[in-house]
Amino acid sequence: MTSGRTGILGGSFDPIHYGHLAIAEEVRVLLRLNRVLIIPAREQPLKPGGSVASPAHRLAMARLACADNPFFEVSRIEIDRPGPSYTSVTLQLLHEQGLNDLYLILGIDSVVDLPRWREVRRILDLAHIVGVARPGAAVDLSHLSQVLPELPARLIGIDGPRLDISSTDLRQRVAQGRPIRYQTPDAVVAYIEANGLYR
Repeated sequence: MTSGRTGILGGSFDPIHYGHLAIAEEVRVLLRLNRVLIIPAREQPLKPGGSVASPAHRLAMARLACADNPFFEVSRIEIDRPGPSYTSVTLQLLHEQGLNDLYLILGIDSVVDLPRWREVRRILDLAHIVGVARPGAAVDLSHLSQVLPELPARLIGIDGPRLDISSTDLRQRVAQGRPIRYQTPDAVVAYIEANGLYR
């Protein structure tokens, strides 16, 4: 893995959709990143219910969605690691692989949750935080600087493309027999249909 300015976009991606991809591309261009790593989580610590599709299916859908963008790279770093997918551990492993200029891409609502994250100060040591505005997420970050005084110097705010698409809604649409085309790449739609996901 070559060094350079690297974006990190993690999540369940259950399924991945154009909202995820549009945010990744927006941040890549605005911050002049060399690449964006798309990292499906094996098990998200703050989502105790777990994912609906298996890690293997979510990884496959992410690869299909990113196949036509040479600046996107899907990583199995969390899929292959047993147990909860802690961001601090992932960033440390990437750092050990020589990636020292990391930009962790989060929805602005997730930035508010940072104090709940494991080893959040280690995360701030290892990566810049890119907070991307999302539809319907009007948040007040002023109190965060009191809880995490290191955060303001590491936080980059971006008013990203506000595509109001959610993985939860896509799963519900599939279960109801409603279309999801034009909300996620055609290859992902075909994969979901071929594998009977979310029925």
